[in-house]
Amino acid sequence: MDRIFTAIATRIASAAGQPLSFALALGLILVWGLTGPVFQYSDTWQLIINTGTTIITFLMVFLIQNSQNRDAAAMQAKLDEVIRALDSAREQFIGIEHRSAGEVEEIRAALEKEVGEEEGKAATADDSVEHVLRRT
Repeated sequence: MDRIFTAIATRIASAAGQPLSFALALGLILVWGLTGPVFQYSDTWQLIINTGTTIITFLMVFLIQNSQNRDAAAMQAKLDEVIRALDSAREQFIGIEHRSAGEVEEIRAALEKEVGEEEGKAATADDSVEHVLRRT
């Protein structure tokens, strides 16, 4: 089931991101708009576009989320491989994406502090930006 969904989601997401898909959607909206006077801007005429766009948006949310999840997982796998391959890298960072948001934030803050202390640099990116702004 997962392979089938991934294959379908990939194809639809790829097709939806093409200029032709945008042009077709724009054309459909234009045709709908131009038919307004013919249907006297009836409730049914409005309901057709509202229902259609709602259904498409609802389904696209799942496709986009699936695509982002796969991209993020692939990126994490690549970063984990880089960490594993570098002798100077700390392997304890492999898999930290599975920790809570608070734990990841604590790790990030500790790393920023460590870098600032080791290299005599500003402890955070905000401090660096403030330093640059003060110079100008």
